[in-house]
Amino acid sequence: MTISIIPKPQSMTVGEGVFSITAETIIVAADEAVPVAELLASLLRTATGYDLPIQAEGEGGIQLILDEGSPSEEYALNVTPEQVTLSATAPVGLFRGMQTLRQLLPVAIENDKATEAAWDIPSVQIEDAPRFGWRGIHLDVGRHFFDVEFVKQFIDVMALYKYNIFHWHLTEDQGWRIEIKKYPKLTAIGSKRKETPLPADRHTGDGEPYSGFYTQDEVREVVAYAADRHITVIPEIEMPGHALAALAAYPELGCVGEGYEVWTIWGISKDVFCAGKEAVFTFLEDVLTEVLDLFPSEIIHIGGDECPKDRWEVCPDCQARMKEEGLADEHELQSYFIQRMEKWLNAQGRQIVGWDEILEGGLAPNATVMSWRGSQGGIDAANAGHDVVMTPNTNCYLDYYQSEDLDSQPPAIGGYVSLKRAYEFQPIPEDIDPEKAHHVLGGQGNVWTEYIPTTDQVMYMTYPRALALAEVMWSYPEDRDYVDFRTRVDAHYPRLGKLGVNYCELDDDPI
Repeated sequence: MTISIIPKPQSMTVGEGVFSITAETIIVAADEAVPVAELLASLLRTATGYDLPIQAEGEGGIQLILDEGSPSEEYALNVTPEQVTLSATAPVGLFRGMQTLRQLLPVAIENDKATEAAWDIPSVQIEDAPRFGWRGIHLDVGRHFFDVEFVKQFIDVMALYKYNIFHWHLTEDQGWRIEIKKYPKLTAIGSKRKETPLPADRHTGDGEPYSGFYTQDEVREVVAYAADRHITVIPEIEMPGHALAALAAYPELGCVGEGYEVWTIWGISKDVFCAGKEAVFTFLEDVLTEVLDLFPSEIIHIGGDECPKDRWEVCPDCQARMKEEGLADEHELQSYFIQRMEKWLNAQGRQIVGWDEILEGGLAPNATVMSWRGSQGGIDAANAGHDVVMTPNTNCYLDYYQSEDLDSQPPAIGGYVSLKRAYEFQPIPEDIDPEKAHHVLGGQGNVWTEYIPTTDQVMYMTYPRALALAEVMWSYPEDRDYVDFRTRVDAHYPRLGKLGVNYCELDDDPI
């Protein structure tokens, strides 16, 4: 019986024989272990057709045990022909171990109806824990919108591979995707654009109106769904750039103050939030007040990337702000903007993360840097004592082509990240001082959707490369072997297919 677990466990010993799930099998769990037991039972019941009752006590069967100790994602799984024992110090550890147990079962366990099969689990002893506490995937719903059911499916597949962060990119020049009750025009106007660039010609529109947003009830539904799967949802509200959809709704928030439309092209707009108007900060604090009510995550992403300074350079309000605050240039004005928003969020008990452009002009004191323009921004921030999340476009941008045979691939924004290149990602580069390496919280794969209009294409671009990143962020470099990983990926294609994932099956792996 071949064992193909992704991400690869820290330690695994294979024994003799199998444990067979039958109509008589029970699941034993008590107290805080019960919610995980219910998720496990739901999965197993659907495919096996067995009752699999959950009991607080009992011998044999599948035992979920919470041990004393500091809560963590660490777990131990011991499978013998007599019983399965999954133990951890917290429900999150049990849930991570449940994903390993799931992958030890035949692929048919993912079936959506009862199936005749031998539900055998090989005898193994596994001890496992993640290397990093931030293992994320980012999904841009600003350029293209995806409904709640798909977002849940996306989270389900993330959970299978032990991801723990879903970074939800909710606002853009091309669309504002979250209901804010105090500012209804954000969705009445900002969620709609007149047309979308054609995939094969980014300078020509398709002539088709485009819209979509999440109600606050839908956001709560997604956040709760993810929490049940021990995934934290981190919202991103872009500022000061990538704000054109908001400016179309409330033009007084821009430097020019009129003439804005939700953008119908890709790229970087010169129209951004005005850094000189107090009304902008009132607006953003109001928006974030509602966002904080929806998202319990300690960290809030405030963007901070790709903010042209053209409007600020000629804006009387921005220039007056610079003079008043003693700022040397517009880069320091952006730093003022970010630091002011950070101070406000800190006062609400939250921390900020931003793209590595927030380093320019001086970094906000408590900010976490998300390094995307290569690794250097993250290296500099970590060496300076700031927390960082590494997500370099060279390894982690899942909107890049994944094959050099471009004719065989759907249109993409450009770039090239093969499965192997994703697997070669090193979240802690050599240039980080070993004494500062603890500032690297982990890493993340990013799905930007300018050229990804459908749910099938989202999955196609994400998988199997997200499997590589999952293993990189879970395991240690000395435990990784690409040839072995590649073999396990092939074994996971049928499982992904059962989950409705339109994966990209790679025939070869150029470097």
